[in-house]
Amino acid sequence: MPVVHVNMWKGISQEKIEYIIENITRVFVDLDIPADAVSVIVHEIPKEHWGEGGETCAVRFKDIEP
Repeated sequence: MPVVHVNMWKGISQEKIEYIIENITRVFVDLDIPADAVSVIVHEIPKEHWGEGGETCAVRFKDIEP
């Protein structure tokens, strides 16, 4: 069944990760897919390992928290 991969900057709170997992699962439940059949995997990637526009996100978005 569905497997959803979410790539995010490292540092998001556990509370927010749980919110993301719960609500992505809810989308599939609304489509009549059982919650037990839905997998959501959150990958936390350091800003230094993620690039946008030729720069690391640590540089480009230095004032933005995850």
